[in-house]
Amino acid sequence: MNQISRSILVFRLGILDWSDKVSVILRRLFVALLALIILWWGLLPEIALAQTQTAPPPQRVLQPTKTQTPPVQSSIQPYLNRVIKQLTEFRLDNGLKFIVLERHQAPVVSFITYANVGGVDEPDGKTGVAHFLEHLAFKGTTRIGTENYKAEKPLLETLERLDGQIKTAKANGKKDEVARLEAEFKRVEAQAAKLVKQNELGRIVEQAGGVGLNANTSTEATRYLYSFPANKLELWMSLESERFLDPVIRREFYKERDVILEERRMRVENSPIGLMVEKFIDTAYKVHPYRRPVIGYDKDIRNLTPEDVQKFFDTHYVPSNLTIAIVGDVNPAEVKKLAQTYFGRYQAKTKAVEEIPVEPPQQQTREVTLQLPSQPWYLEGYHRPAITHPDNAVYEIIGSLLSDGRTSRLYKSLVEKQRLALNAQGYSGFPGDKYPNLMLFYALTAPGHTVDELAVALRQEIDKLKTEPVATVDLERVKTQARAGLLRTLDSNMGMAQQLLEYEVKTGSWRNLFKQLDDISAVTTADIVRVAKETFTPKNRTIGKLLSKEA
Repeated sequence: MNQISRSILVFRLGILDWSDKVSVILRRLFVALLALIILWWGLLPEIALAQTQTAPPPQRVLQPTKTQTPPVQSSIQPYLNRVIKQLTEFRLDNGLKFIVLERHQAPVVSFITYANVGGVDEPDGKTGVAHFLEHLAFKGTTRIGTENYKAEKPLLETLERLDGQIKTAKANGKKDEVARLEAEFKRVEAQAAKLVKQNELGRIVEQAGGVGLNANTSTEATRYLYSFPANKLELWMSLESERFLDPVIRREFYKERDVILEERRMRVENSPIGLMVEKFIDTAYKVHPYRRPVIGYDKDIRNLTPEDVQKFFDTHYVPSNLTIAIVGDVNPAEVKKLAQTYFGRYQAKTKAVEEIPVEPPQQQTREVTLQLPSQPWYLEGYHRPAITHPDNAVYEIIGSLLSDGRTSRLYKSLVEKQRLALNAQGYSGFPGDKYPNLMLFYALTAPGHTVDELAVALRQEIDKLKTEPVATVDLERVKTQARAGLLRTLDSNMGMAQQLLEYEVKTGSWRNLFKQLDDISAVTTADIVRVAKETFTPKNRTIGKLLSKEA
């Protein structure tokens, strides 16, 4: 049992005894649980709320290509120049864009299909539909994943009709009719299941030497990814183009609905910190869809239909809303030729008009308190601008200074010196960064201390940024860590592909990925004081308190 699994087990059984001789181990496991919940909400672009792995790990793991991380230097321009020489970008006539980066150190290629759509794009009352679609994208096509689609199709249509009738009968209180319809539903579902080739897409990928077949959905994007040996480029083109050209949305729809509902129960309803995070973000936002969980609300998930998912797919999975990154041992000319052959089949469609409501400035402190069987947690968040704002690098540096690892100010003060917390961390860009978001801090109280003590101590560290200029040595250390951390993410084919896409879609150009490195170097102590004064104000503050309650 891994660390995360053990933490969930201990947490759900409610047996955390902090005075026990194993308390140190349990604390670490409990902190791991919060990290899981926070990442699930989409804090990091590469680890989003919902991840779907359909292929079991093969016996031999195909390792991503590794390249030497460039040394931190006064300017990133030399590294950028090398990337420019190796990078090709093109757009098909239907609007679908490709970014291709040559890396010939090993015969491996990583692929990411990036759909510029996530939780924020869902209609009211249809939360969770983006994540649901991601699950169904692994169920195959009219040719993949079925023994006989001609026989399967009418059964899937019957299931959809029966589900609607069951909902109507329940609403009208007709119990006998509900029982009859549910029995018929199970019979037809069993028939349809016999025609399904379980995980055929995953088996094809694995048998061809592919690894890492996965996907994730966040507040603002859905990503589909895996890696192949270099000689399987055309196979990837065929599989991935078919996947979104000819998907069968209805296949195992109701089975996946149950899976997602159980996922929500585990991570929210049965998890005090999961419930706390959901309530906290709902308090911090009033109109922006960041306030809604990517997995969706229970009622919405239950009421989603195949028609809802199909409509969402038809609206948002248009060629001009998709971007694909291919990084590894490839020939750009061959990539372009195959892309035109396979993805050129997509019909050009008008991209949906973005209608995201703007969150009004917060005018006073907001607070939410929950009392649940849990160790006490304290959360504090402040609104900050989007990734495209000129001060984005300043916010990243502030986040690193306060909460990046054991050398951070919060850890040293709250955990090591004052011993008020078992852990204290934070993140800038919660629950996404495409739109104005939050700088979030959170801490787990140490035995004998309260969340109110934590609040005072945390705020003291935050306020120091407004009045005490950061020492040059500390600022340079954090800059070096930030730059090195970003460069490390570019060390693998998959990491490079993901970062190129994030900046291409969210900022308008992948080149801004490298501009961010220079922006980090340019941050001054005066910038930190200025931004801290603007951001860390009482009226811009949201507080979350998870208080202990006897089970």
